[in-house]
This record gives sequence, structure tokens and C-alpha cells, in this order.
Amino acid sequence: MEEEDRIEEGSSARLLSGRTYSGSTGGGVGESRWVDGSEVDSESLAWSFNDENEGKEGYGSLRRRLVKKPKRVDSFDVEAMEIAGAHGHHPKDLSTWRTLALAFQTLGVVYGDMGTSPLYVFSDVFSKVKIESEVDILGALSLVMYTIALVPLAKYVFVVLKANDNGEGGTFALYSLICRYAKVNMLPNRQPADEQISSFKLKLPTPELERALSIKEALERKSSLKTLLLLFVLIGTSMVIGDGILTPAISVMSAVSGLQGAVKGFDTNAVVVVSIVILVALFSIQQFGTSKVGFMFAPALALWFFSLGSIGIYNIVKYDVSVLKAFNPAYIYFFFKKNSRDAWSALGGCVLCITGAEAMFADLGHFSVRAIQIAFTFVVFPCLLFAYMGQAAYLMKYPDSSARIFYDSVPDSLFWPVLVVATIAAMIASQAMISATFSCVKQSMALGCFPRLKIIHTSRKLMGQIYIPVINWFLMVMCVIVVSIFRSTTDIANAYGIAEVGVMLVTTTLVTLVMLLIWQTNLFMALCFPLVFGSIELIYFSAVLSKVLEGGWLPLVFATFFLTVMYIWNYGSVLKYQSEVREKISMDFMLELGSTLGTVRVPGIALLYNELVQGIPSIFGQFLLSLPAIHSTVVFVCIKYVPVPVVPQEERFLFRRVCPKDYHMFRCIARYGYKDIRKEDHHAFEQLLVQSLENFLRKEAQELALESHLNEIDIDSVSVSSRDYGTQGMYGSEDLRTPLMHDSKLDEEGTSTAEEASPPLPSSVMSSDEDPSLEYELSALREAIDSGFTYFLAHGDVRAKKNSFFLKKLVINYFYAFLRRNCRAGAANMSVPHMNILQVGMTYMV
Repeated sequence: MEEEDRIEEGSSARLLSGRTYSGSTGGGVGESRWVDGSEVDSESLAWSFNDENEGKEGYGSLRRRLVKKPKRVDSFDVEAMEIAGAHGHHPKDLSTWRTLALAFQTLGVVYGDMGTSPLYVFSDVFSKVKIESEVDILGALSLVMYTIALVPLAKYVFVVLKANDNGEGGTFALYSLICRYAKVNMLPNRQPADEQISSFKLKLPTPELERALSIKEALERKSSLKTLLLLFVLIGTSMVIGDGILTPAISVMSAVSGLQGAVKGFDTNAVVVVSIVILVALFSIQQFGTSKVGFMFAPALALWFFSLGSIGIYNIVKYDVSVLKAFNPAYIYFFFKKNSRDAWSALGGCVLCITGAEAMFADLGHFSVRAIQIAFTFVVFPCLLFAYMGQAAYLMKYPDSSARIFYDSVPDSLFWPVLVVATIAAMIASQAMISATFSCVKQSMALGCFPRLKIIHTSRKLMGQIYIPVINWFLMVMCVIVVSIFRSTTDIANAYGIAEVGVMLVTTTLVTLVMLLIWQTNLFMALCFPLVFGSIELIYFSAVLSKVLEGGWLPLVFATFFLTVMYIWNYGSVLKYQSEVREKISMDFMLELGSTLGTVRVPGIALLYNELVQGIPSIFGQFLLSLPAIHSTVVFVCIKYVPVPVVPQEERFLFRRVCPKDYHMFRCIARYGYKDIRKEDHHAFEQLLVQSLENFLRKEAQELALESHLNEIDIDSVSVSSRDYGTQGMYGSEDLRTPLMHDSKLDEEGTSTAEEASPPLPSSVMSSDEDPSLEYELSALREAIDSGFTYFLAHGDVRAKKNSFFLKKLVINYFYAFLRRNCRAGAANMSVPHMNILQVGMTYMV
């Protein structure tokens, strides 16, 4: 891959960058919104006392023009997501051919894991149950068939896929969706302005609204429920990472094991060695990305599914057509009645037939719901059924072949081609889970649940193709260890089942909450979902838990390790944020310091990165105490994540003034979704910041002039601005919803109508020559630009108080401190020369 196609990203970047962006207006949310009282903001309250005046002649028209919430026009933007299709956050009606093309592509990305399951399902099932009669074969086949029909088809295809977050799926997508409707995020940095993001969709109220509101209030009121919800999400994510370790191990090893019967002397040691070589090669090429080989994934898996289906039909016709009797679910009862405890143990192998079902939901962001539904219903499902029925038909005639049932059932003339295709399919299935692991880690980092790691974007065209070196090598080492220790697909399968069913249980719980809180489904229907599917998954989970001593302990160890890391990081981050909020500098203190800030103001622009969306961070006081002078212009830059997958570029940034004009201090809030991609280039960022700051100052002058103009026509009772410049607004109002600047290009493109635009200003008001203070501030800004930029980075440390509990001291002072010391530092996320960076440390006692 060419060097310019690689984009390095810091997961919690302290620097925004890019180049000038021509469009800078955001579309307001045109849909009706769920209004439950929590959305009544200061802007609407500012108008509430004027309702009695609406009847006055001419007043209503003017008020409507002024009160109409304008489309957001943001202060500046960066080259944050210059990737094709990155802004597809609005649902689009795809043509039939486009949908079919996407359905074909899903074969290579979504269904690789599930498609390779026929390699090992029956061999694992019949390692627990001996074949003594046709009841054993037909019962196991019926169990597999109805498991596939109920879980992937009924649950995922027809229910779970609909619970997507603007087209994104997965555990964190469900959590993000819930966070939009209830304030359950552990970081209390939510703002009313966030709900104006066009992808921040809310639903219309329904008769079940009262029940949904009671659930919402309970989640918001009880911190224990917030923590429990977060734990569910982290457990699910930990299980997915465990899948990323076990899928390559079992898939590659199952494919290579076909050589044991075909090559003399190819024993278990040879299988292990060859599997390790393939795994090392697989993980070594991750750094180059998958874009150059991606085109072959779908055709290879399509050939694989065609092979499964055709060989299955051949075996059914040749060996025993009576396996069709397995469509009768009574054989499941007969199977358990005959084998009792052994049948229960065999469930651990049966569950492997639905491995990868979660991938249908997790990989939804790259495709569409309809495409995934079509591919599974018309290709994957029937091919898998034929494959398992064909293997069962072969076992009816050759019951001793259960250990190598897949390769034994393949006709001799097709053995080597099928072996090659199976190996390719296994590698593709592994690739899909490795990529899914990278995505899960990135999303967890975005929501503050994972230490900052180096992220490399390997493609400019496909936004999902990322590479995390630390995670990649960790997965490789774990895969090699798993293959070396277990040396058998049967033992790995025992571990594999726990991880898969664990993720499914988490998804069932979260989707049930979505049904009650967001969809507001009928209570009976909402409870049927967990009762039916949750019961099936709990039965499987109890079966696979019985294999803890036979290898099932492995995913539990992985899940516990990652859960501990993620929860400690989130816990420490929340305490750090709360400490910063608690110790922020008061506005009264800033006013007492005066415009000189108690020191000397020298030309230059200081960019201070912090995590506060409101107020002045206490670390700024440390800079004032540590430095002999402070720059003439100060910008507080806050990067935060909102519960949406993608924030459109034109809606990403908010830019406001802090303190009176003569302080020359501003705030910038950069909002990102959990799937967003950033690029850092400080030169482009500086140029963009200057341009946006100038536009902001001009827009602010226009707003003040408009207020003055309206006062002149004696409409003193009308508040024409969401900010009260006479009192709070002048000193740093935190209302970040007012438009900043107007881009004439958008008018030319027809994206902003005259009705939605701000009221027209008189020509005398529009002239900057009439405002000497604006010219003075612009000239001061240009002087600061000539002196250069300095990046202020705050290194905040957290320590537990002496009277804290021992466990809290252990977690904060040692575990969290260790993670902070070894994660990616803020300065590493920037391409800024060290001579332009100033860092100050501060310790918070929690």
C-alpha cells in the first residue's frame, strides 16, 4: 500500500487539523422529536414570557422570524473524514441492483465465520454423543437446523438488524442508541446542541410513552443501573475480542486438519506447526490493510457456499434422502431422551453452527439491512442446511467417520480444490473477526472505555479499514498460544462457544431495552423477545459453561482481563473528568484578574486542550502561575464524542467567546461520533482556525448590530439573541447553539432557505467599517498570528485520597496510573514540533 494511503490517528486526539472546508452549514433535524420536557432549553425559555404579545400586529411575524431555530452554521471544520461514503448517515433507498451487489459483498465480510462452521460442528457434537442409531444423527441434525433458523434467521435477520444506530450495528451501537434517549453516559458532558446533529434522531411519542419515560427516569436517576448497563456493554465487547482470538485459531486449524488423512505422516504436530505459520502470516499482513485483497473475498466465499450446497445435495441424493425427516422437531426430543446428559454436553458443539451470527449485526455499517437479509435468507441459510444434511446423510452410511466428517464427505475428485477453498475461507473468516476486533476497540476508545492506542487507517476509500498494532500483535501471540496448548479443534470449540453465546446474551438484553425505551413496543411483544431467544441462549450458555475445565476457561479469562482494563480506564476517566468540573476556575476570579489575566499578554495564539465543555479548566491557572506571560489570544479546545456513529463535517464544530471582548479568549468544541476518523496536520489546522475565528468575530459583530438595530425600533421586550450580552453571555455563555457564520456558497447551492436564515441586516449594519471594535480585534488577531501558535497540553494525574477505601487506592493509584503511563500520550497524537508544545502537570485528589 502506498504511504499516502495510510493515515495515522490518535484515539483521543488533542489536535484537530485539516484544510479549509467550503461548506459550513449543518442541516437541522427535520424529523419530529420525542419531547418529554428534557429538551426544553434556554433558547425556548427565553421566548416563553413573550407569548402574550404574539397577538400584536406585526409582532408575530417578526417573532416567528427570530424565534425559528436556524440551521447550525459551525465555526470551522477540518479534513476529518475525507473518505468516500463517510457522510452516508442519512438512510438512502438503494436500487434493486445495488442492494443485490451489496448482498453479494456481504458473503466475503459478514458470513465467513458462520460459513466455515461445517468444518467442525458435527465432529464436535459426535465427540460427545456416540452414533448408535439414526435418532442420534437425525436429532443432532434437527437441533442444528432449528438453531440456525431461530437465532440467526428469526432473531438477528428480522429483529436485531432493525435496532441499528443510523445504519451502524454492534454492542457499542446499541449502547450509543440508548445514550441518546437516556442520559446514561458516565461522562456528564451532554449539551442541548448535540441533539441538533442531523444523525441524532429521536422517535415520535406513542401510547407506550409513559412506560418508556419511567424506564428513562430510572436509568438516569440510579447510578447503579448506569454502571450495570455499561458493564453489560463492556462484557459484550470483551467477548468479541475473545472471538478475535479464537476464530483464527479454530478456523485455520480446522481447515489444515484436512491434510491429516490425505498426506502420510501429517500428524497433530504438523497440523499445529502449519496452523501457526498461517496465523503468523495472517497477522503480519494486517499492517498493509485489506483493501487490495478485499475484492477476492466475496467471490471466494461465494464459491465456498456453492461448494457446501452442491456437495450437500450430492451426498443427500447419493447416501440417504431420509435425513429430510430431521425437519420434524420431534427428533430433538428423541435425541435428548436417548442420550440425556451426553445430549446436553453436545449442545456445546451444536452452538458452533451459529458462530458469527453477531457479525451480521456488527458489520452492518458497511452494508444495509436489506442486503444482509437477502444474503442470509437466499444464500447462506439454504447452503448451510444442505451442507449439514449432506454430512448427516454420509454419517447414516458411514457412522465411524464423525471425527473427519467434513473432508470424508467430500468426493475424492474434489478433495484438493475444496481443501484450498476451505483454507481461503478460514483465513477470510479470521480476517473478518480481526477487523471487527479493531473496530470494537476503536469504538470503546471513542467512548472513553479503553486506553488510548495508536490507530492507523489503511485506506482512504473504506472508512472501516483500520489497523491497531498493539491489538494485532496481542491477538497473534494469543492465537499461537491457544493453538500450541490446545492442539485440538474440539478443545478450542469448548472455549469458542462461551464467547459466542455471551455476546448473544448481551445483545438480547440491550435490544430488549431498545424495544421498551425507544421503539416503545407493546409490552407483551417486548417480553416475548427475551423469553424466547434469551431462554434458548441461556440453555446453550449453561451447556457451554459445563466445559469450563475442558477449555471453556479461556474466553472467561480473556473477557475478565479486557473487562477489568476497560472498566478501570472508564472509572478513572470519569473521576478525572468530575475532578476537572469540580475544580474549574470561576468567572468571578477571571473578572478580578482583568484582561491581562494577572500577567503579561504577549502576541501569539495559545491552544489549550481540555475536556470541559463548560467553564475554564483549572489547568489554565497552572499555566498562568508557571509562565511569565500568556498569549494575547487563547482558545480552549475540547474534543468530545457524542452518541452517534458519524457527525457530519458541517456539524462538527462549535466556537464561542469566553469572558468579555478585551480578554480575547474563545472556546471550541469538536464533536465526533464513535465511527469518525481524524487526521492531524497542525499547519492546516492553524490556517483553518484563523479563518474561522475571523468569521466568528464578524458574525458576532453582525448579531450585536442586529440587536442594537431592533432596540432602535422599540421592540425592547424581545430578546433577539440566545445569548444575553449584557450579563452572562458577555462573560462566557455556554449556549453553543447560535450560528457562527454564514456561508454564501450554501445559499447558491440551495441548502439554506430564506425562511430558515437569520433576519436580513440593514446595509449599514453589515459594514464592518461601522464597528471600530471589530477592526481592532481583527488587527490584534493578525498580530497574534504573525507571532505563531503554541499548544498547551495538560497532563492531569489522579490520586485517591488517603482516607479512601483500599480497593479504590489500588485501582486509581496503581492500575489506572499504570494504564495512563503506558497508553498513547496526547503529544504523540500530533505532528506539532516539540518547541511549540507546553505541558503542565496537575494532580487531582479523588
